[in-house]
Amino acid sequence: MTAARAVSLVFRRVRAAHEALRTAESVPAFTGGVLAAGLGLGGFAVLVLFLWIISPFPDSGLYGALHIAADCWLLAHGTDLVRMETVSGVPAPVGVTPLLLAAFPVWLLYRAGADAAAPASTDRAAASAVAWLIGGYVAVAAGAAIFTSYGPVRSDALSAALHVPVVAALASAAGAWAERGRPHIPLPAAFHRVTDRVPAGEVGPVTRSAAAGVAVLLAGGAALTAVTLILHPWATGASFSRLSEALSGRLAVLALSVALIPNAAVWGAAYALGPGFSLGTEAVVRPAGTVGDPVLPDFPLLAALPHAGPGTVLTWLALLVPAVAGVAVGWFAVDREASASVGRTAARAALGGMACGVVLGLLTELAAGPLGSGALADFGPSRWLIAAAAVGWTAAIGTPTALLVRLVRRYRASRAVFDEDDETGTDADVDTDAEATDPA
Repeated sequence: MTAARAVSLVFRRVRAAHEALRTAESVPAFTGGVLAAGLGLGGFAVLVLFLWIISPFPDSGLYGALHIAADCWLLAHGTDLVRMETVSGVPAPVGVTPLLLAAFPVWLLYRAGADAAAPASTDRAAASAVAWLIGGYVAVAAGAAIFTSYGPVRSDALSAALHVPVVAALASAAGAWAERGRPHIPLPAAFHRVTDRVPAGEVGPVTRSAAAGVAVLLAGGAALTAVTLILHPWATGASFSRLSEALSGRLAVLALSVALIPNAAVWGAAYALGPGFSLGTEAVVRPAGTVGDPVLPDFPLLAALPHAGPGTVLTWLALLVPAVAGVAVGWFAVDREASASVGRTAARAALGGMACGVVLGLLTELAAGPLGSGALADFGPSRWLIAAAAVGWTAAIGTPTALLVRLVRRYRASRAVFDEDDETGTDADVDTDAEATDPA
């Protein structure tokens, strides 16, 4: 009897939860999730099929081309792929996500989340619609994972189960939150005990300073990558020629290179910060020099990397990038009126540097990953080292910069007030003299 009551109670609770989630927006939201996933898969399929059609000697048929498109779509969500046909016979994981590829499905999910939340009458109904949207998206992703679970390049089912729902939830929830007017998000009480001690006016300067630091680091990393490619044009061109002689193959290499440009910017920022990045377990590239000489895959973005040896004056100049980022953090931590106290100004710059380090650590986690087994199992910068270096550079330089900017702006403001009072006093004296000499 007790077991029957327990089963009945569980059934009633499941039914109540189902009734709570079932809204008028459930079917359109679920369909929107399926449509967003289908558009993403379709976009990747169009690109892959175009390269397959113009290829003079395609290695596989239509089925193989669609398999590659589904692999690329899952890879854009952070899913690891596994190459089965290797020289050593050991399956080789591929975990480097081209960040530019990820932008397309994230944008589709963002728009789908906004469209699903728009007709909802309440925030609760909007949350339910987003849940159905995620369900539709994940259902299509599960089918793609099953479709790519075999073959020479297959997806990792566990990695897909961990990454795709998270990407779908974050992107669609962000779109719904923006569409609903950015309502207050209920957070745990422990989080509120921390945030209640931070004045609301501090969030803006800290966010601006952190964004400025991240922007300068990424722009500097992209500039370093561009300079490296410009200084080694022959190596890059030779890599293109060796990889493929057909136009379709070179277009595919070019498309992959463009998709990896954001990754190269993050790697360049990691190099400028000092710790650099690893090229497998055999080498580390940093301004102080390159340690080791690994055997790298033949690829244009990797062909221009420096060989083993100590650093030069040109490589040490890369440290100017985090120095400028620290100055940007300090500059944007001070408002125009410089009304904050010395302690609050220093705290803003320090918090901006910490937030900058956290964001860059997350970007590093997305931009790096394994490219094989053995020596290539560790490929790219370390998120912990890069986050710590970014915090150290931006906070150490940004805090005194913010204090100096505050001092200069307060001095200019006081001079402007003094000059205004002086001009007002001069005008008053002129008027008094004029009245004294007036014959009337």
